[in-house]
Amino acid sequence: MSAPGWCRKCLTPVGAHDPACPACGARQALRHNELDTLSIAHIDCDAFFAAVEKRDDPSLEHKPVIVGGGKRGVVSTCCYVARLYGVRSAMPMFKALKACPDAVVVRPRMSVYAAEGNRIRKMMEAVTPLVEPLSIDEAFIDLSGTARLHGAPPALTLLRLQRAIREEVGVTVSVGLSFNKFLAKTASELDKPNGFAVIGRAEASDFLKAMTVSAVYGVGPATARKLEADGLKTLADVLSRPERELVARHGETGWRLLNLARGEDARPVNPARERKSVSAETTFEDDIASKSDLKDRLWPLCLKVADRMKLDGMAGRVVTLKLKTGSFKAITRRRTLHDPAHLADTLFRHASAMLDAEPEGVRYRLIGAGYGDLTTAAGDAGDLADPGALRRAAAERAMDTARAKFGTSAVIKGRMLGRDKS
Repeated sequence: MSAPGWCRKCLTPVGAHDPACPACGARQALRHNELDTLSIAHIDCDAFFAAVEKRDDPSLEHKPVIVGGGKRGVVSTCCYVARLYGVRSAMPMFKALKACPDAVVVRPRMSVYAAEGNRIRKMMEAVTPLVEPLSIDEAFIDLSGTARLHGAPPALTLLRLQRAIREEVGVTVSVGLSFNKFLAKTASELDKPNGFAVIGRAEASDFLKAMTVSAVYGVGPATARKLEADGLKTLADVLSRPERELVARHGETGWRLLNLARGEDARPVNPARERKSVSAETTFEDDIASKSDLKDRLWPLCLKVADRMKLDGMAGRVVTLKLKTGSFKAITRRRTLHDPAHLADTLFRHASAMLDAEPEGVRYRLIGAGYGDLTTAAGDAGDLADPGALRRAAAERAMDTARAKFGTSAVIKGRMLGRDKS
């Protein structure tokens, strides 16, 4: 593409016909005819959990790393080396290890990932207030109107941000830049890891026509099969059908796909996008029937959830307990709280009570817990109708301080606090 741009290595301007960067000689130019006009971006951390583990343990740098654990658990994420062997997120661990027997398996450290994800989010927010987090490791950002503030068009500001994250946090991110959210997210998948891809207005139509419906964000496997059975394998197929027929046969999905196939996505980047819940779960290597043993597994999950809630300044009005029996029957129980809370103690107590109400003797393969119906945290006293809540809240704050200073060994003490009988 004969267009000016910037060197991705040193950020020096590169002319339309320069074969290499005039400053550093690198042949890594970001070029596009619309770089000065596009402002909607999607930023996605590359294999985030695994990247943090490799950053913190350099001996893992060139090894296949899987973040997960247990022969009956699933892969939380894996590095790009492991992906070469066919390992993928959400794959059962036994299949992942069969595909890559030499993989190094690392237990997740969710509080660390949450802290680093929050650090990256703050770096984004320093560039623009229009940041819409999608998860711990990805977000949309809108850089409209920031050129004067930063003295650079959005593309260059994003290149600077990408480099700052790599240098200051020690992980890489991939960037997609376009004129709406759908195309920005689609672009961020095109050049991974440490990539930067652009989809402009000029090429959007041709690009989208070749896109398969299964590659559209939000179209799951079951929906994709249904669409493909109806002859809708690509977005070009979608465009060939009358709108009335698409809506009649596929409802909201048909209408949405037609708009996306046209390159239309009017959703704004919304910093106030509401997260509905925060939860954690674990799958056991062997089924567990003992409720005491189940509670021992429940407590660390409550800590993970509480760490994330406190980090994000959130509180929840609803506690959820999730169970899955050895026969794969899923059970979900919910309890509405007297006051919004974010403490591990509150989550553990209410989830434990719901667990106690379940029949005895049932063997479970999975347990999970979480907070739902989230709101901004106003305090951390737990349930104010509980006379012991204030004292236990103070104890949990002390436990948080100890864990931050001495590491996860303090979790053992926290479990004992959670079993206080008052």
